[in-house]
Amino acid sequence: MQILVVEDDPSISEPLVSGLRREGFEVIHAPDGASALAAGAVDLVLLDLGLPDIDGREVCRRLRADSAVPIIVVTAAGDELDRVMLLEWGADDYVVKPFGFRELLARVRAVLRRVNQSTAPAGALRRLGALNLDTRTRHVDYLGEEVALTPKEFDLLAFLLDDAEAVVTRDEIMRSVWDEHWWGSTKTLDVHIASLRKKLAPELIETVRGVGFRVVDPAGPK
Repeated sequence: MQILVVEDDPSISEPLVSGLRREGFEVIHAPDGASALAAGAVDLVLLDLGLPDIDGREVCRRLRADSAVPIIVVTAAGDELDRVMLLEWGADDYVVKPFGFRELLARVRAVLRRVNQSTAPAGALRRLGALNLDTRTRHVDYLGEEVALTPKEFDLLAFLLDDAEAVVTRDEIMRSVWDEHWWGSTKTLDVHIASLRKKLAPELIETVRGVGFRVVDPAGPK
């Protein structure tokens, strides 16, 4: 597994790169946004927001526009809205400075594990009415049109389709799609549900008040 570490502060990047290499990862270090965007294909990106040339949020958006690579943002931001927006822009997870290496390593492994599970060939195809999702190719089409989803949107939709039309609680979704030790606000779930509804159809994902969500076939029997 190859990880791109985007961090301009040597006091953070050097021990982080060394630690990840000790854990068996191949690591590329990019000290700025331009280097990150020119780095090429990797398996995961650790992205600091406070870069000297390009705003880290813009780097996140550009990386997501070009590929489905998992992105973990490293941020000093304390505002909850900022963190939710990062996830909306395409990040898969985030850690807040200062952080412990073991915490970061656990999040890296959790994100990689989810990506590997979602791309496994067994039981790859999920269908519900006019909605088709393939976990092997990470392809989604609805009403015959291909739909571009972020990695987290894809994982969320795949999880809901695992038991189509069944009600899934918010806690179940956060534990399974984000992290069993998730500590952030569940508002990010609402952001991703809203985005899926916008990209697919508002009536495709129903809210079950006080419980959670379920995915349904709008053209199915009522």
